[in-house]
Amino acid sequence: MYKRVLLAYDGSLEGRTALREGALLARQCGAQVFLLAVLVDTGISLLADVAHAGAFVHMENAVMDVLNEGVARLKQLGFDPVAKLGRGEPAEVIGTFAKEIEADLIVVGHRRQSAFDRWWSGPRGAYLIDYTDCSLLVARNVISDEAVEAALQGKSEV
Repeated sequence: MYKRVLLAYDGSLEGRTALREGALLARQCGAQVFLLAVLVDTGISLLADVAHAGAFVHMENAVMDVLNEGVARLKQLGFDPVAKLGRGEPAEVIGTFAKEIEADLIVVGHRRQSAFDRWWSGPRGAYLIDYTDCSLLVARNVISDEAVEAALQGKSEV
């Protein structure tokens, strides 16, 4: 059913939930896994050459650390993900990357009334689904790393 699964990952508890649920689904479908972390363009990048260069580099390093953490988690689960650091408005970046890789499914987490709104809504109120041509799964099932590993090894079902 799904051949290419894109996991949008921000390192949060909800992002880890999406990573686990997406990994399980990808394994069941025999899908290739792509991992995307987004450096949100807050306008600070425009000032990076001036006073805020250090802050921008710090933000970029932090998002890269999140991406590397996600890659490590997926490798522990037996995947060899294609990873990318995107820059810009998350909804647009996720949608663009999904089209670029011809994703069948995008998996995201959800956090109520918080910074996660950046995944859903762009600067003009555009929603993630408006930027995609594929299915979108909002992962809500809290699954432990141990349960995922056991399920992937066929020792239990989640």
